[in-house]
Amino acid sequence: MKPEKINTQKKVVVIGGGSSGISVVASIRKRVKGIDITVIEPGDCHYYQPAWTLVGGGLFDINETRRSMRAVIPPGTAWIQDSVVRVEPGPKYVETRQGQKINYDFLIVACGLVLRWDKIEGLEETLGMNGVTSNYRFDLAEYTWRLVREMQGGEAIFSQPPIPIKCAGAPQKALYLSCDHWRRQGVLNNINVNFCLAGAAVFGVPQFVPPLTHYLKKYRAQVNFRHNLVRVDGQRRQATFSLDGDEEGKREVTLPFDMLHVVPPQSAPAFISQSGLTDESGWCDVDKFTLRHKQWQTIFAVGDCCATPNAKTLAAARKQVVVVAENIAAQLNGAPDAARYDGYGSCPLTVEKGKVVLAEFGYDSKLLPTFPLFDNTHPSRMAWWLKAWFLPKFYWAGMLRGVEWFAKSKP
Repeated sequence: MKPEKINTQKKVVVIGGGSSGISVVASIRKRVKGIDITVIEPGDCHYYQPAWTLVGGGLFDINETRRSMRAVIPPGTAWIQDSVVRVEPGPKYVETRQGQKINYDFLIVACGLVLRWDKIEGLEETLGMNGVTSNYRFDLAEYTWRLVREMQGGEAIFSQPPIPIKCAGAPQKALYLSCDHWRRQGVLNNINVNFCLAGAAVFGVPQFVPPLTHYLKKYRAQVNFRHNLVRVDGQRRQATFSLDGDEEGKREVTLPFDMLHVVPPQSAPAFISQSGLTDESGWCDVDKFTLRHKQWQTIFAVGDCCATPNAKTLAAARKQVVVVAENIAAQLNGAPDAARYDGYGSCPLTVEKGKVVLAEFGYDSKLLPTFPLFDNTHPSRMAWWLKAWFLPKFYWAGMLRGVEWFAKSKP
């Protein structure tokens, strides 16, 4: 698509240099010629996080998941290496931690979410040691693989906090790949596997529950519903869970572990609520179809920080950035919003080496398969090829550069 010849001096500010932030810049530049775009991002590096579960299973090189931030920011885009502490939507500027005030005509909130390790007592001081790990951190995914590789018997626990979290299938993907390795090594029968999740269902879309349940039984995993991890004693190797969503901790159970894979609770960055941009759930309050803020017409949000009722996945962001880019281009042309988001999200559930259940769905759990001729409720090798080979390459060479294959939302 050639950029539209829009004569504009409008300034777009994007908060966040992650998958959503970089991709939306590339998509806007495809549509609008010569627009002024600034990205505010404190980090030096950009990460392809979906591969970290594969790293934790010994199936991907961790170094292939990281590149410098400068290398991925589209040419002609200004980069302010700082973090945002407040948005002032009335006078239309953002304030950074270092005290800068940056004006905008359009603001795109693409800041992702915050991993709240601090919400689990004792966790931060034992991460990366005492058998406690998480594929949700770049520096811990290889430790996960080391624990899996070295384990010959004992107690293994995989936790999942209350949703929403990014990539809600990742907690059990860690379980599946670990158990598959243990099965291939002939030691699975020596290991007691517990999947402790805060919710009441293995997966939020009913059509995908049967194949996942099959694999949990195949791996002899004990599924403990309504178990929310609240405390970790790394030295004693004990994990404590509150039961039935009892946040006051009146009903608890403590389980021993030799390996504990933790997924922390997650929330929107604090500046969103401090700037009055949230809904009652604490996420950026946008219209779920246009991704425009419900109160402020020049603010959009994209990615994990959104209050949209869909899965927080990279695949969701890939479709959301197209909607935001088209709607900003339309507004610059004086036209109404041109695109609507259908809630699409995708979770490639890696159930064993070489097989993936490719869960694709939208709002109200409607199935939205990219390739309707294939039955995505069953594990397949084609989905594995997509997950392990094609998508990582497409991410760096395609998505971050504005390539939008299959990215249009369905009516």
